[in-house]
Amino acid sequence: MGSDYRITTVQPADFDAIVALLQKNAAGNGGALNGNYPPERVSGMLDRATAYTLVVKREGRVVGVLFSALSAENSPPVVSAMLDAWPPGRECWLYGPVCIAASERGQGLLRPLYAAMREHYGSKTPVLFIQSDNIPSLRAHQHLGMQEVARFDCDDESFRVLTDAA
Repeated sequence: MGSDYRITTVQPADFDAIVALLQKNAAGNGGALNGNYPPERVSGMLDRATAYTLVVKREGRVVGVLFSALSAENSPPVVSAMLDAWPPGRECWLYGPVCIAASERGQGLLRPLYAAMREHYGSKTPVLFIQSDNIPSLRAHQHLGMQEVARFDCDDESFRVLTDAA
């Protein structure tokens, strides 16, 4: 990650840029992110009591975001399906979604973003799901040291559960 990038916790002023980034990369718009991201949903993701969100900025502009939470409260059904497929226990945190702007991919942003999130959670274990056909995301997360620990289906889609503490 070059010196042009900065990782920070999310700020209220980042909201519109995060919504735009997620919407642009949502499956309904030809992207690989599962689900849709209207402002109300993004607001709910940011406002969860156990939420912790990081953004990557370049020249003050949001070019990446990584959501997390300690609790699955107010999560979509796909999160419950993931936790049914692989119940990781109390010492985990929910990873995702993560989104890097198409213009910034290949710059090595995921690794330091993930490292900053890992530092926040200490010894707790991340757990995430990725659609089975999202090969670039699966590869990127495997390069972080994550391993597949389960598979599940939800809403006629196939998913893989990953963690770095299998």
